[in-house]
Amino acid sequence: SGVAKITKFDASGFKAQIAAELKDFHPEDFLDKKKIRRTDSFIHYALAATSMALDDAGLTIDSANASRVGVGVGSCAGGLVTYEKNLSALQQEGPSSVSPFFLTGFIANMAAAEISMVFGAKGPSKCVVTACATGSDSIGDAFRLIQHGQADAMIAGGSDA
Repeated sequence: SGVAKITKFDASGFKAQIAAELKDFHPEDFLDKKKIRRTDSFIHYALAATSMALDDAGLTIDSANASRVGVGVGSCAGGLVTYEKNLSALQQEGPSSVSPFFLTGFIANMAAAEISMVFGAKGPSKCVVTACATGSDSIGDAFRLIQHGQADAMIAGGSDA
């Protein structure tokens, strides 16, 4: 089981002391250092999952199919770590301490946007935000886009950190 004592932050002030944290994830196995620095963990997870999914599917996105491959990846909360870090910096050190990548590092649609840019998918691109149902709703929407002929393949799911 992946459920264990919380290690990613000090949870001593919370009643819940356990969570299903992603362990032994190394974003550098999938992303360059600049991308890691400029984006939140939920985007790292989405890009890594996409890389593995495309590999598993044997799908290469190229000029022949890019316009028919879409992305439907949502996030319940987006980049909360990036949001908290920059809000804290703003309050403690002022506006100049806020990262120029703050907005693009935390808004929920950036997982889908980054997937489209990194992998070259140029078909429909959307971000569903429906709380805990986000991933399932994204998959359902992707199915309908394929069913109605708007895409031949979709990268679909959800990502949160």
